[in-house]
Amino acid sequence: MAKRDIGFGVIGGGLMGREFAAAAARWSTTLLDFDARPRIVAVADPDPRSLAWFETAVPEAKAYQDATALLADKNVEAVYVAVPHHLHQEVYLQVIRSGRAFLGEKPFGIDLSANQAITKALEASPGLLARCSSEFPFFPGATRIAEWAREGRFGRIIEVEAGFWHSSDLDPAKPLNWKRRVALNGEYGCMGDLGLHVLHLPLRLGWRPRNVRALLTKVFDHRPGPSGTMEACETWDNAILACEASDGKQDFPMLLSMKRVSPGDANTWFIRVKGSRFSAEFSTKDPKRLSYLDYAAGREQAWQSMDIPHKPAYPTITGSIFEFGFQDAILQMWAAFVDELANGKNMRQPLHCATPIEASESHRLFTAALRSQRGAETVAL
Repeated sequence: MAKRDIGFGVIGGGLMGREFAAAAARWSTTLLDFDARPRIVAVADPDPRSLAWFETAVPEAKAYQDATALLADKNVEAVYVAVPHHLHQEVYLQVIRSGRAFLGEKPFGIDLSANQAITKALEASPGLLARCSSEFPFFPGATRIAEWAREGRFGRIIEVEAGFWHSSDLDPAKPLNWKRRVALNGEYGCMGDLGLHVLHLPLRLGWRPRNVRALLTKVFDHRPGPSGTMEACETWDNAILACEASDGKQDFPMLLSMKRVSPGDANTWFIRVKGSRFSAEFSTKDPKRLSYLDYAAGREQAWQSMDIPHKPAYPTITGSIFEFGFQDAILQMWAAFVDELANGKNMRQPLHCATPIEASESHRLFTAALRSQRGAETVAL
């Protein structure tokens, strides 16, 4: 099959920029029968160390110091933006004005005001494809739950729980970084950093919060600063958001949690759905296991578990007996973006990347959660 090469620019050559480069390198050897592929032609980052990595790993990519220079490169057809939250509004608006399709990192603006500015610019460019990074729903167990929901198998939704937990900040001696600064990360703290991962699938399935009661926690108030002296941590470590949600027909409880300090959780994303006819749960902690309960009146109730095969949204060379992992999810997310970029509404499967509308909904929820925490009250959305 003839493949269309799409020239990508990467703005922000840090951790996630390198993950995209790794996914692009695997593309043609891993994905089956795909009609388009990303080719990284340029990277922009003010840090020489980030540019040096790309010079070695992607030597054909031109190196630039800033986004303006990269966007002047006519070989750049689409863009991945992976910069700290305080730069989202500035850089995303530059990309939108350039007319490039782009995939940006969450939370799509440091706060609600920044997100609204980005949303307004996108509304003025209705033909421009813009999506937000969120890879966990591309795990096969998660996509299966999404399929069951679209089929209406759950019946009446009784409750939903979704979360993203990790423990990398459990060590109180871990140095303070930009995610601890309101000016760089935003007041949302862990919600801005982890929250769209948690909301992506519920929002996509039409399960929308109507209100929120937030419990936000700063587990560690101080951490060592650059000089070694203890400095104040300004952002929230953990968030538990108790919501009344609706699917348009009925209301039900939805519990959402985002935690940077969750002992024993290296990087755990999960979703649990309980319904009147069917229930299911999946967690990346055990990525091959999918649990479900199929119920009919008068029958015994019993949870069952199955090893979910390596059968992702986009077919790959990997055998079904093998375990799906984070890099596979990154590849699948990028496949969805490139598929939509190349084929529009005719993309090969229905799970597209998180949308700017979903990002805006997450901002409204997180802004309400901050108000809820301040007033110890339930806040309507």
